[in-house]
Amino acid sequence: MNEAEAPRAVLFDLDGTLIDTAPDMARALNALLAEEGRAPLAFEGVRSQVSKGARGLLDLAYGPDQAESERERLRLRFLQLYRADLAVESRPFPGMEALLADLEDAGIAWGIVTNKPAWLATPLLQHLALDARCACLVAGDTLDRRKPDPEPLLHACACLGIESAQARYVGDDERDVVAGRAAGMATFVALFGYLGADERPESWDADGLVASPGELWPALMHFPVPTRERAG
Repeated sequence: MNEAEAPRAVLFDLDGTLIDTAPDMARALNALLAEEGRAPLAFEGVRSQVSKGARGLLDLAYGPDQAESERERLRLRFLQLYRADLAVESRPFPGMEALLADLEDAGIAWGIVTNKPAWLATPLLQHLALDARCACLVAGDTLDRRKPDPEPLLHACACLGIESAQARYVGDDERDVVAGRAAGMATFVALFGYLGADERPESWDADGLVASPGELWPALMHFPVPTRERAG
């Protein structure tokens, strides 16, 4: 293990890690179901699937066996409904604003690496007045590859002018850990995010599990980070 060393940057997943977007995504999904003459879904069931994106939510609502043309129609309509009311209830998780301020006060850049497309991620950050503070945004359509591929994380580090070992990544899905490990950076699981009841984050081989944003500062600053080779 290396000595603990403060990072030069902290990168966050967006949905379920930095921002609690579940209320607005659940409302859009239930609006779609209402248009289709279907009963609404309970919020808690929807919440646990938000990190899986539009396709994961549609699998929850309609099942995984739809024809691709019908799935695409529903996906596009869901995204249209969601985009129309993107930040009615979405907010940073409690304690996250304080963490971002602490990082900024310490001169540590923070950025976002998400599979959410930029045409949704950018206006969401603008609505929440986070866009000017965010040092980099790598969205799901920034590159040809998305998480769990490490390329988006490596691209973020390149944008910031740092090595991947100088960054930390925080996410709430196993693909975040897979991407972080492959990129050669310490990775932490946000247990306050959108984990399903059947998920076992302790088995993901992350560098730390964090129960609340308030616990992230000591984890990020003082966790002894193992020496790790970047994949490839």
